[in-house]
Amino acid sequence: MGRLATDVGGTFTDLVYFDEASNALRVAKTLTTPADPSRGVIEAIDRAGLVAEAATYFVHGGTTVINAITEHNGVKTALVTTRGFRDVLEIGRGNRPDLYNLLFHTPASFVPRALRFEVGGRIGVDGRELEPLNLDDLDGLAASCQREKVAAIAIQLLHSYAFPAHESAAARYLRDRLPRVTVTASHEISREWREYERATTAVLNAYVQPIVQRYFDNLEARLRATGIRCALFAMQSNGGTTTFDWARTHPITLIESGPAAGVNGAALIGAQCREPNVISLDIGGTTAKCSLIEDGEPKVTTGYSLERTRVNPGYPVKVPVIDIVEIGAGGGSIAWLDEANRLSVGPVSAGADPGPASYGLGGIHPTVTDAMLLAGVLDPDDFAGGQIRLSREQAERAFAPLAERLGADTRAAARAVRRVVEANMINALKLVSVQRGYDPREFVLAAFGGGGPMHAAALGRELGVREVIVPRYPGTFSAWGMLATAPRRDIIRTRFLAQDAIGIADIKALFGEMQAEAEGYFASGEAHRAITFSHALELRYVGQEHVVAFPIDLADATIEAILDAFHRAHERTYTFRLPDQPVEFVHFRLTAEAEVPRPRFERLASAAHAAEPKGRRPVDFIDDGVRETLIYARDALPAGFRTAGPLVIEEASATTVVLPGQALAVDELGFLHITEA
Repeated sequence: MGRLATDVGGTFTDLVYFDEASNALRVAKTLTTPADPSRGVIEAIDRAGLVAEAATYFVHGGTTVINAITEHNGVKTALVTTRGFRDVLEIGRGNRPDLYNLLFHTPASFVPRALRFEVGGRIGVDGRELEPLNLDDLDGLAASCQREKVAAIAIQLLHSYAFPAHESAAARYLRDRLPRVTVTASHEISREWREYERATTAVLNAYVQPIVQRYFDNLEARLRATGIRCALFAMQSNGGTTTFDWARTHPITLIESGPAAGVNGAALIGAQCREPNVISLDIGGTTAKCSLIEDGEPKVTTGYSLERTRVNPGYPVKVPVIDIVEIGAGGGSIAWLDEANRLSVGPVSAGADPGPASYGLGGIHPTVTDAMLLAGVLDPDDFAGGQIRLSREQAERAFAPLAERLGADTRAAARAVRRVVEANMINALKLVSVQRGYDPREFVLAAFGGGGPMHAAALGRELGVREVIVPRYPGTFSAWGMLATAPRRDIIRTRFLAQDAIGIADIKALFGEMQAEAEGYFASGEAHRAITFSHALELRYVGQEHVVAFPIDLADATIEAILDAFHRAHERTYTFRLPDQPVEFVHFRLTAEAEVPRPRFERLASAAHAAEPKGRRPVDFIDDGVRETLIYARDALPAGFRTAGPLVIEEASATTVVLPGQALAVDELGFLHITEA
């Protein structure tokens, strides 16, 4: 009897198995198989030596959705809009991030104009039908889609977020006419307003849906063939899980699947260490992900934009996503020089195939992993639990051209690569903390992923956090976070109501309808012990464009208490309040979570004798120079162990670095705590 989680990353596929009877954890790590990621999942199950029939719960996360979008490998997609709104994707928003850039251009649309169709019919903002839906237009566009071999269609009609009758009818009609084409209606994905954002969300869902359906069909078939018979769940971006069936039709909800699980795990680290304020740092083979947890709760937003940068507005996705800043900086990130000999690291990654040059699998470009090997941080004979033997010679060869252009030797070039990649990571960490008004000195840094513990000590020192915490099994921690994640459904409704036009009974009635919808969703899947509900509102002052969100206790809520909470939330966000200005209700949010068993870390035994190092080697600490450094095996460190840096701690899934001038302590759960000495 056990719970099984797998996480497919850009370089490695991770597995965690929790035996509910013995409370034992089993982990495994294999190289990702990009051509067919499900094969890597099965290889991880085989490597872990699991009896498949013993699994009573399976949850899966990965990068299938986001990779298909960012690599533009989706299917041929069409868009159907209300007449007059054909160019909604092209027009977008005027609030571009790089306001004074005269060469700015909007991101390329995932649907060319020739495949954007208009349909007659219109429902007004108040729900009245102003013009009947024109089925003749649907016949014509269906014929065009067949002729153009369109594989997916997105439908986004005006005001369908509140009044979806026309959109539902159009979706039914096209599904009947085109049974081999997947159809996404925008209201099935999001019930929030804003035409452009809902259009991009529906388009991106349609763009990847056939790919995700094939992937989950293939994965399910492989899992069943191994003997797994339990219910199958997928990790969502909102920090909860859902069924494979829901994921097949709502794949856009999986866009930040794996990283969201890691943030959930970081929140649990904080809870177990009595640290409610945590900054999570997840560094894998391809990316580094940062998020902020305040008072034990990860922040969830529907303002997520894929590929957004300071000069690119990206593609908005109107589904709940844990607020994560992600950059292309990981172990496989490739170092390169532009024409001006300016050094950059990433976002292109060597991935799992061929991988970093030191893997000896055909990679020829210098990467962060190669730099850490040349610095002495990584042991070439004991990397990834001995699965891969790293080649220092191949790393030197990959760095030679870079070093020549920099006018330095390969070790100096490797040091420069480390400086650049850690500067990029610091910028990402500041985006979720300092630039949002938070003082890092009031937070701890939870570091995980295959590369997180390797960089965390330097990043924590630069950021000024109170301490760095490295959990057990950090290299497979996102998969562990999935096991600690409950099935979840977020339901959001947009209703524009003035404060004097709504009473507390109206609010409770609307939330009651949303709760009934959530209960129906859970009733259609696996039975759960209990479902908990939380409520939130988004309000604004009349005349404002944007809203402020805050939670409410629905049982004891009054209109006066809600308005007071809004004024306080507005002041906290924007430093002022307008108590005499009329207020407008905009969004009603319900979160439903099912109770599930959560894995626990067993407490370590204290040892009467001191832990002995497994060896020593010279390590380059950049600013602190090359130091002869003690190397410890993490499994040999007992609870209560304390020592001073510099040192390196090795385990199968990660390597932890403690800098000179820092101290290490191991707590009773086996977590590593790094502080400034």
